[in-house]
Amino acid sequence: MFKNFISYALVLIVLFSVNIMTFSTTGQAAERKLETAEYKFYKFKGSSYEDVRLDLDYAITGRGIKVNGVSHISDMLTRTGKDIGRTKKIYDHAEAIQFCSATLSRNMMEADPMNIVFCPYIIYIFSFTNEKNVVYLGYRKPPHLELPASKKAVAAVVKTYEGIIADAQ
Repeated sequence: MFKNFISYALVLIVLFSVNIMTFSTTGQAAERKLETAEYKFYKFKGSSYEDVRLDLDYAITGRGIKVNGVSHISDMLTRTGKDIGRTKKIYDHAEAIQFCSATLSRNMMEADPMNIVFCPYIIYIFSFTNEKNVVYLGYRKPPHLELPASKKAVAAVVKTYEGIIADAQ
């Protein structure tokens, strides 16, 4: 277990170092990475945030999946930034769309009850103030799992994320 902790700590140190090198002194990304080991994003050009957001809802519910909740991230940052004296606007719009699929969840939990940590499933959608008609959609990548049934269940979740995002364009 201690060996795993050391490995995890080294990964975090490397990621932190890479992030420091990636950002300029103004805090703006020199070049945004759309995919890392932890996340994957798609950049949509030529559509408004509202249009992509509506298409995302249809892509989720069209699969018979229920949207459980929406976290209004940009609103929260704006509201709380005033309280801590940090009012720089990061996003024009940013939300986390939480949803649940009975089939995906059942398969995940039957494979290993500890896979509960992967629920709910979340797709992130955001836009930046300095990029008009550019919208990003993405998700956190599930980690590599050892049990074959868990691997299969995670693959189905990733396939669902990818399908929903493809349908939202």
